[in-house]
Amino acid sequence: MLLSTGAGLGWMALSSLGGRAHAASPPHFAPKAKRVIQVFCVGGMSHVDTFDHKPGLSQRNGKSFDMPTFFGQGGNLMGSPFEFRQRGQSGLWVSELLPNLARSADRLTVIHGMVSKSANHMPAVAQMNTGFILNGFPSIGAWVTYGLGTENADLPAFVVMTDPKSQPWGGNMQWSNGFLPAAVQGTAFANDGDPVPDLSNPKGLDPGARRDGMDWLDKMNRTYAEMHPGDSSLDARVRAYELAARMQLTVPGVADLQRESESAKRLYGLDRKETESLARNCLLGRRLLEQGVRFVQIYHGGGGKSWDAHGSLITNHSGMAKEYDQPVAALIEDLHARGMLRDTLVMGVTEFGRTPVSQGAGKSAGRDHHPDCFSCWMAGAGLKPGFAYGGSDEVGYKPAGNPVTIYDFHATALQLLGLNHEKLTYYHNGIRRRLTDVHGHVIEGILA
Repeated sequence: MLLSTGAGLGWMALSSLGGRAHAASPPHFAPKAKRVIQVFCVGGMSHVDTFDHKPGLSQRNGKSFDMPTFFGQGGNLMGSPFEFRQRGQSGLWVSELLPNLARSADRLTVIHGMVSKSANHMPAVAQMNTGFILNGFPSIGAWVTYGLGTENADLPAFVVMTDPKSQPWGGNMQWSNGFLPAAVQGTAFANDGDPVPDLSNPKGLDPGARRDGMDWLDKMNRTYAEMHPGDSSLDARVRAYELAARMQLTVPGVADLQRESESAKRLYGLDRKETESLARNCLLGRRLLEQGVRFVQIYHGGGGKSWDAHGSLITNHSGMAKEYDQPVAALIEDLHARGMLRDTLVMGVTEFGRTPVSQGAGKSAGRDHHPDCFSCWMAGAGLKPGFAYGGSDEVGYKPAGNPVTIYDFHATALQLLGLNHEKLTYYHNGIRRRLTDVHGHVIEGILA
């Protein structure tokens, strides 16, 4: 118990989350970012159709290209059906799929030549979240919460909002605390109605009786906890009840988007059916960051409907991009207008890319899973804006030069938050675990 709580930063995070002291824990060095908001494109956004301009792929359209594919149905090379143009003063390449993000190009830092360890959705989503393709490891939001604690005692430090149409592969394991203290796991907020299920008291319940019942339950839990020291799950449950009581007063106001101006609602796309859902999550995400939430994670797509364009790439990516583009671009510009982008890290991620060869033929042609090369982006604190890092070969099949691993991506995110990825550790089953396992280097080339 002494080793688990005394080594690393765990004891500070626990004291912060425990309801007695809520000040943020000190980072390893001066941070550029205080908070994070991540938007996860579930299913595998195609890099060669969004941010990785490949004229060589278009020139070789229809030519044979021998490459292994996940489903073993690889066809010929398929040039992007979407037009690319250089955007803003930076000249960053962005396709016509993302016109609103294209206008924010000078705020983006795009990382090309990224690689994942799995071509299967669930382990690939897990690696982008936890650094590992196996279940049971803490998510990056849990690690950040463990390392830095919370800034608002009345709200969870780590909030997750999924796509109401479909959950990501793996469900709530994707925002799990793993072997870290249970108090640092993500809290899922709903897209509509009460953001947290059962947050409001049932109608007709006497508030005094409710308070008496909660006091009795608290006393019983604390007695049991004293009899079983070291059981973090029970302690986290006690703290969760305390937090829930405070959230009943705080969350309704934060989640009330009607308090936003009409112009803000239009900016995010709350007035349009195709963008309304993600717009609601992005706008609520910004409001949560303003109130001191440390890490907000938003999912776009899931197991039922996603960026997984095995068939009809044009139909799939056009539809998903129409939902995604405006709310995410609005989030970046809104944070900038409020002066928050300078100390907020925004991350646009996906679990892998898509193949440069077609899957199927004709108008129904799609692209298969491709973990060997893809693109993600960041924006905000401490980054070179309007900047593209790394690259891929002529057709977007593999990285050109050194690949960027997910470990590198995570190490860089922690660096921007003032955390050394090699020192943010937790002793578990004889191993001092960390988000980046035994790998990872900070991507120095993207730091301002």
